[in-house]
Amino acid sequence: MKYIEHIQEVLVDQNEIDIICGEMRKKLEEDYQNVEEPVIFLGLLKGCHPFMSDLLSNIEVDHVCDYMDVSSYFGNEKAVSEVKITKDMTMPVKNRDIVIVEDIVDSGRTIKKVIDLLYFRGAKSVKVATCADKPSGRSVDLVPEYAGCIVPNEFLVGYGLDYREKYRNLKFIGILKDDFK
Repeated sequence: MKYIEHIQEVLVDQNEIDIICGEMRKKLEEDYQNVEEPVIFLGLLKGCHPFMSDLLSNIEVDHVCDYMDVSSYFGNEKAVSEVKITKDMTMPVKNRDIVIVEDIVDSGRTIKKVIDLLYFRGAKSVKVATCADKPSGRSVDLVPEYAGCIVPNEFLVGYGLDYREKYRNLKFIGILKDDFK
């Protein structure tokens, strides 16, 4: 597999990801079984793509999908304080339940800004579903309602997570070796 020699350690393999998606899908089905309006699953691009696809595959929740492209990394290893929206969602959110789907919650700054924006726009509720949660990297008070696994404060790649747009295609989440940063 291309790039495998760039990985220091695999933290979450494909089998574990499948389990995470299945368990989270069941929780979402329980929580949103009787919604009046379809739930908006809002993917934060680009990293959300593999997780969102697997998570929503065969989900039995009345829903629609939308996307935002929001970044605080700009090709860097560490997040910067500025958060930039380069693609906004197209659906109105007033009085709607929204689940933000994210590959990883790290500092939490980007997601916190998106949550605040959605409430400002009139969202009924906003929750976060993330494949990987890195609470040791958090700089804001934020706890995802749906978190697949806790990961260490390392630079991670794979399953949507990238370094300069590479490694998103890996079927696992792993720690990137320092030599390749």
